[in-house]
Amino acid sequence: MTEIIKEGDNLPDVLIKAIVKDEIKEIKLSNLFADHSLMHPKDKKVVLFSVPGAFTPTCSAKHLPGFITYANAFKEKKVDEIVCLSVNDPFVMKAWCDANKAGNDIIFLADGNATLSKAIGLTFDGAMYSLGIRSQRFAMILTGLKVQKLFIEKPGVFDVSSAQKVLGHLT
Repeated sequence: MTEIIKEGDNLPDVLIKAIVKDEIKEIKLSNLFADHSLMHPKDKKVVLFSVPGAFTPTCSAKHLPGFITYANAFKEKKVDEIVCLSVNDPFVMKAWCDANKAGNDIIFLADGNATLSKAIGLTFDGAMYSLGIRSQRFAMILTGLKVQKLFIEKPGVFDVSSAQKVLGHLT
């Protein structure tokens, strides 16, 4: 079993499908989490949250809407990107983004084969719900790929990874 990522660790620099400004792109995380438009590239301040599945009850009714509602508050705290991760294919993630009109505020990552979720040790077996391997519900504050703060939910709980709780940990 893969060790669970910890604060101070770096996310693996995987190639992933990202829905950015209404477009599905294949991109390395390091390119997504860095600002290359400057003379000297810098790491972005990123809030990444993960949901077990697009269009699922808690994810659609509470988790994603919180980050949409507080998107401007995150920007005021100097967060460059809000990123939503789920073990879904890129077409489902794009449909979920479109259905929630979230494309201007949030980048959606389609971890269809759970490559990233497995690599950081944050998966669970959702077979009893016909979901297969899924990402656990969590959130993290990153500088580039480096985990500054990590908020992992207990199974079946939605609390520490909410937009409001994460926002409270930003300076």
